[in-house]
Amino acid sequence: MRITAEQGDITTARVDAIVNAANSSLLGGGGVDGAIHAAAGPRLLEACRELRRTELPDGLPVGDAVATPGFDLPARWVVHTVGPNRHAGETDPALLSSCFTRALDVAAEVGARTVAVPAVSAGVYGWAPDDVASVAVKAVAAWDEAHPGELDEVRFVLFSAPVLAAFERAMATARRR
Repeated sequence: MRITAEQGDITTARVDAIVNAANSSLLGGGGVDGAIHAAAGPRLLEACRELRRTELPDGLPVGDAVATPGFDLPARWVVHTVGPNRHAGETDPALLSSCFTRALDVAAEVGARTVAVPAVSAGVYGWAPDDVASVAVKAVAAWDEAHPGELDEVRFVLFSAPVLAAFERAMATARRR
C-alpha cells in the first residue's frame, strides 16, 4: 500500500473513500466535518440522521468509524470517525490510533481501495500536529501489515503547510525504522 501526504482540500480528493473527522452526533460541525457536509450536499446529513435514528442512537463513540455514501463528493464513500478531544481530557493516543485503524477497517469493508484521510483531532480538538502525524502514520502502517493488499493507497490530505510538514516528518521517521 502506498502512503502519501499532500496539502489540499479533502472534499475534492479523487479516491474511493474520504475520512471525515466528525463529532459524535454525526450531524455536521466545523472544520473538515463542516466542509465535507457542505460539499456532499443535504443527503449526507439525512444519511447521518438515519444512522442516529437506527444504529447509533447515542452517537458514534470516540475512536470508532461508520460509512455513508459520498453523495455529491467525488468519493463514493465518507467514513466518519470521532477523534479524541484533548480539551475534554481525551489524551490517550490509543483512542486516536483507533480512529485511523477503524476508518481503514470500514473503508475496506465497503470495498474502497483508495482512501483520503485528514489530520483527525489536530484542529479544534487540540492535539499537536506532530503527535497526530506520529500516531496516524504508525497506525496506518500497522494496519497495512495486518491487512496486506486490502487497500492500494492511503493519502493524508492535510489542510495546512505546518500540518503537512508534521506528516512528512512522521513518514520520514517511519521509513528510517
